[in-house]
Amino acid sequence: MTRTRHSLRLMAATGAMLLAGPLHAQSLDYENVDGDVPSDKADAPREGRGLTSRGAGGGPRTTIRPYIEATQNVLWELSPGDEVLTYSTIAAGVDMNLDGRRTQGAVSVRYERRISQSNRVPDGDTLSGLARVKQDLIPRTLSVEAGALAARTRVEGSGASTLNPLAANDAVSQVYSIYAGPAVSTHVGDVALAGSYMLGYTKVQQKDAVQLAPGQALTDIFDDSVSQSAQVSAGIAPGTVLPVGITASGSYFQEDVTNLDQRVRDMRAGVQVTYPVTMELALVGAVGYEDVEVSARDAVRDANGVPILGSNGRYVTDKSQPRKLAYDTEGFTWDAGVMWRPSRRTALSAFVGRRYDSTTYYGSFSYNPNARSSLTVAVYDNVSGFGGQVNRALRDLPTDFQVNRDPFNGQISGCAIGSESGGCVNNALSSVASSVFRARGVNATYAHRIGRMQAGIGAGYIRRKYIAREDSVLGAANGVVDESFYVDAGLNGPIDRRSSFAVSAYAAWFQSGASSLGDVTTVGANAAYFRNLTDRLVATAAVGLDSVNRKVIEDEVIASGLVGLRYSF
Repeated sequence: MTRTRHSLRLMAATGAMLLAGPLHAQSLDYENVDGDVPSDKADAPREGRGLTSRGAGGGPRTTIRPYIEATQNVLWELSPGDEVLTYSTIAAGVDMNLDGRRTQGAVSVRYERRISQSNRVPDGDTLSGLARVKQDLIPRTLSVEAGALAARTRVEGSGASTLNPLAANDAVSQVYSIYAGPAVSTHVGDVALAGSYMLGYTKVQQKDAVQLAPGQALTDIFDDSVSQSAQVSAGIAPGTVLPVGITASGSYFQEDVTNLDQRVRDMRAGVQVTYPVTMELALVGAVGYEDVEVSARDAVRDANGVPILGSNGRYVTDKSQPRKLAYDTEGFTWDAGVMWRPSRRTALSAFVGRRYDSTTYYGSFSYNPNARSSLTVAVYDNVSGFGGQVNRALRDLPTDFQVNRDPFNGQISGCAIGSESGGCVNNALSSVASSVFRARGVNATYAHRIGRMQAGIGAGYIRRKYIAREDSVLGAANGVVDESFYVDAGLNGPIDRRSSFAVSAYAAWFQSGASSLGDVTTVGANAAYFRNLTDRLVATAAVGLDSVNRKVIEDEVIASGLVGLRYSF
């Protein structure tokens, strides 16, 4: 009986992995086997008591902590000029942690109003936040989940984007993304049935982009898109009817991008066979069929054949012409790999196969040696637009994450780490180019508690190969490959009973395949000190240094400082 249950778990995880495959790289979550309760909230700065409800066992289940904040900021431009700029901010936000029997999730949202005191610092409003929530409507049978992101990014002429732009930089975009949908899982006799549907929407509000040289062509910036994904599967576990497990599955993904009516459609079906070698190890093989298409319309052109730009700075779509294929592949696919789970603390999935008419690699690794440490790695391969990529990154986040924010603008760091897993959206946000692309990449997060201090690091890489019709206005992007790398690290903890600290550092590299003139490197670090004046009122002081390096214009280096007060309700 124990072996059968273990085989069922292996088969379910394997089926989900192969079914999603390049469509959605999974992060595997596991229970805390030591029974230790992480002391995140006890060791965090005491920014007010918040509102807490308790479960039957007396443990906190839902924590809601709203706050208001006011800061005075100063920017010292070290390069290319030598100017001191000042501005003030007022902000309101709320942080929520949901940990009920049927509801798990985390929400962190913040609105900030920037008030200029220097000509080069514009007034502005910023909404930033991250959320992921799951609700079990019928335990172990029917659930719904949702996620959302709001972030401010710096935009380059090559399409590269970086989180947490400086307040003095006008070349910024506001990114919004949301997804939601149901999932069902049940049994009919020995047959396990599962299905899910997710609907997502992503929007980029773009004002301007850094133009490196006069007359240089700017990359068309993504506007918005709607993405849909559906998955179904039916299977039997090893040892129930046959010595191997068999799962039949099908999946569907579609993203409709407003820019030039681009559309990605990815349909596939297949059969997976799982052979349990031991209680901990299973071999997996699959064969299937795929049908993948990318299509788009061209831009409206004037009498001289020059494409016309709309008032939003993007190409005007020629609705009078039919949508034409830019990429079309169909045929048989295969996958082979292993699933290894020696304990509830460790899990490895590694696969190689044939997708998109070429070799593909994907998988995941999760390691939780104790309640103080967690390591998560995910490797993925998919075809989508910017919106679909962001939605996938959101779905990979844990539901109990703790989000870190930049003390100078309140923006999310990009990585969210929970008690047993983590995820990052940095890769997905590293380019806002409108063209559809094939993405191959890896994300990794590691968190470790050192005494009462918490350390975390996220890192990743993504390679985009763009897809477009060569006879269209986006033709120059077809086949172009760009690459992005990022590292995001932080350390925080208490100093004494009434004070605490937080330090963080980040680096991001963007290498443009169109021209090395579009390469960008950003590096930054900051440190903050918090002092509890009362149980609800916290004083903050912070310093930071940020640098942007481009090949054509001088490096931009700015030192920052602030003092502020936060009142939590």
